[in-house]
Amino acid sequence: MLFNKMTKKALILGITGQDGSYLAEFLIKKKYQVHGIKRRTSTPNTSRIDHIFDSVNFNNKNLVMHHGDLSDSGSLYRIINQINPDEIYNLAAQSHVKISFQIPEYTSDVNAIGPLRILEIIRHYKRKKIKFYQASSSEMFGKSKPPQNEKTLFLPRSVYAISKVFAYHCVVHYREAYNLHACNGILFNHESPRRGVNFVTKKIVQGLTRIKNGKQKTLTLGNLYSRRDWGHAKDYVESMWKILQQKKADDFVVSTNTSHSVKDFVNICSKKLGINLFWKNKGINEVGIDKNSNRTIIKIDKKYFRETEVDNLVGNYSKAKKKLKWKPKFTFEKLVDDMIKNEI
Repeated sequence: MLFNKMTKKALILGITGQDGSYLAEFLIKKKYQVHGIKRRTSTPNTSRIDHIFDSVNFNNKNLVMHHGDLSDSGSLYRIINQINPDEIYNLAAQSHVKISFQIPEYTSDVNAIGPLRILEIIRHYKRKKIKFYQASSSEMFGKSKPPQNEKTLFLPRSVYAISKVFAYHCVVHYREAYNLHACNGILFNHESPRRGVNFVTKKIVQGLTRIKNGKQKTLTLGNLYSRRDWGHAKDYVESMWKILQQKKADDFVVSTNTSHSVKDFVNICSKKLGINLFWKNKGINEVGIDKNSNRTIIKIDKKYFRETEVDNLVGNYSKAKKKLKWKPKFTFEKLVDDMIKNEI
């Protein structure tokens, strides 16, 4: 691909993650020149983008990578000034809610102050008006009653969620105070075969597949009755791009408008893998048993419960449907199918 002066440039923070890798693919298909920021590590962490990126030479014709960090304003300024991007997508974060209870200071620095650093650079940038997308999260809604939309009150229940609320309000403030084209995408849970192994959906799919193949005996989970609005990351990165193409900067909920429990996810995954599962006992003693072998394959452990649980998140994407002409293509079952296919 040859780039000219009219080619749009996009900078993706968090490009090596699930969402960043799908967004990079999407934008390359849209003929963007894509740049990504990755932290310096002793071992390569580009597995999700290796098919579009030459990790040996650290460059290729479709994608250019840069070393930087959300916690380092100097590297952010240097990279943005070097690239002169039209659009910046901040998908970088300490993204695990449970872990935010253990590393609250780091979570806050990256998730809250990190976006603020970018906004400050954009605010003082003179060469062009850069469009900015901030990956907000449905976790911000916390205890608010579902369904949740753009007008729902934020009642966060973790440092992760609190940090995301801070970043959300920074985006709104900079948009209103300094006329920045800055937008929040309030994305509900979105999964894919590229999901990290410490996320419950990937843990379930991977664990049950290994049990089915005789490579694992049991799968240990936390709260089976937490309900989430699960979509596919491929669908959601399209919404990110659509949000930044609007003439007027705004904030949008991105969801599927349906919710399922963790137990629902286990049940449908088991069924699709041919595991005849039934449940026994209640609470922390509840177990999932394989009918064919009469063996316990699902157990519950309190250590996987959060200190403050979020019971039910389900979005209402009516605004995105009306203004962005966006809607999810993957159903819940098709999402599970796609994740299983990658493990078999």
